[in-house]
Amino acid sequence: MYIIHSVQELKQLVSAAKSAGKTVGLVPTMGALHEGHASLIDRSVKECDTTVVSVFVNPTQFNDPNDLNHYPRTLDADCRLIEERGGDIVFAPSVEEIYPAPDTRVFSYPPIDTVMEGAKRPGHFNGVCQVVSKLFEMTTPDRAYFGEKDFQQIAVIRAMMKDLGFDFNLVACPIVREESGLALSSRNALLSEDERETAASIGKVLFESRRQMADRDVRATHDFVVNALNAIDGLEVEYFDIVNADTLQPVAAWDEAQRVQGCITVFCGKRPVRLIDNIAYKAS
Repeated sequence: MYIIHSVQELKQLVSAAKSAGKTVGLVPTMGALHEGHASLIDRSVKECDTTVVSVFVNPTQFNDPNDLNHYPRTLDADCRLIEERGGDIVFAPSVEEIYPAPDTRVFSYPPIDTVMEGAKRPGHFNGVCQVVSKLFEMTTPDRAYFGEKDFQQIAVIRAMMKDLGFDFNLVACPIVREESGLALSSRNALLSEDERETAASIGKVLFESRRQMADRDVRATHDFVVNALNAIDGLEVEYFDIVNADTLQPVAAWDEAQRVQGCITVFCGKRPVRLIDNIAYKAS
């Protein structure tokens, strides 16, 4: 496995792989890897000849400097996991390597990037599009793998790909959860054991709301989730939106869309740690 830090090295290795007729899969990450990331690597290794995993904490997608400073960084452990899962190339660049000059590009894809995370984290998706578009250009992959925990992010990246003419497959992979139901996240490393136990209620309440959706309309389901989580000491819901899974616009009734998703962000613990999750109420 190659561990590289420069764009030039990345392009050389990818070019050599493609010249040999190999397909290339890209797994973009911000590090602090867990089994959710591992599932993306597994999928790429299964479907592609060469798997590139980027490990880069992208400053342009953080609107809170404190959040950026506290984001976990575990490159040595990340490289071990990537090698164990069969990854071929780890691309771990510096900020200066990705941004030799300020990236002044502006990406805007309303309404999908102006709701939920877009409303709560101004500039976040612009930063995501900046770094992901750069990684796509550097790697020219045949497939790129993203986790569905970042449900809205996938929708924004698909819009960006169409806008910029990227013609390859974005593969959306299912959320991986702990046995407790807690969605795996790099931010979970910032939780104490007690806070981790508390955070498991997010998934439990979402799944309970889906089990009972036949007896509740959309508004009642929304209120059940918000009230149940806010009643738990150590949790505070920032938002919970039940939306058309394709447009990300709110729905007022279950039959308004073929696919309906519930997307939530909850603050957990004393620091607090911001956790996101989502659930499909209607998959088709």
